[in-house]
Amino acid sequence: MGVHKTGMDLGDRDRVTVGLISDTHGTLERALLPLLAEVDVIVHAGDLLDPGELRQLTPTSGHVVVVRGNNDTPDQWPEGTEALLDTLPEQAYLTLPGGLLVVEHGHRVNPARRRHERLRGRHPEARAIVYGHTHRRVIDTDTTPWILNPGAAGRQRAFGGIGFLRLTATADEWWVEVMTLPKRGRDT
Repeated sequence: MGVHKTGMDLGDRDRVTVGLISDTHGTLERALLPLLAEVDVIVHAGDLLDPGELRQLTPTSGHVVVVRGNNDTPDQWPEGTEALLDTLPEQAYLTLPGGLLVVEHGHRVNPARRRHERLRGRHPEARAIVYGHTHRRVIDTDTTPWILNPGAAGRQRAFGGIGFLRLTATADEWWVEVMTLPKRGRDT
């Protein structure tokens, strides 16, 4: 079976903000929703597990892009959602002002110690590559393409805190901001 891919072209806009989330595992932190509602597009880098969470994501354009993670499987998704699960691509491509954003979950890019090198080798045409899987936030902008991992937007193993990355893209410049919720103690 070939790699299922999907694409979106927003390159004709002056400025696009993208909320990069991953690894919600059916526990999307509701306190992130108002912040995510302020972005133009939301990209979920896999391990969604609960498609009901998609109804809560309301970016200004209405566009939400989700790739399939290693835990996005029929036995882990609610019964009756197999048809939606089957539509999730393994990779997504978003043309943004100033370049291409590539998204994949990252679990098939091994060994882990060479993941960034291999992602760059797989997608040399990208300006940035987003992956999830590790639940660890990464902003590697020393080399192009950039490698970005938003960490976990859910309550499971949110190393570095529950949050996401906000990527702003213009034709001339891209920048990334970390959006992390304050720690609340044991109820998180």
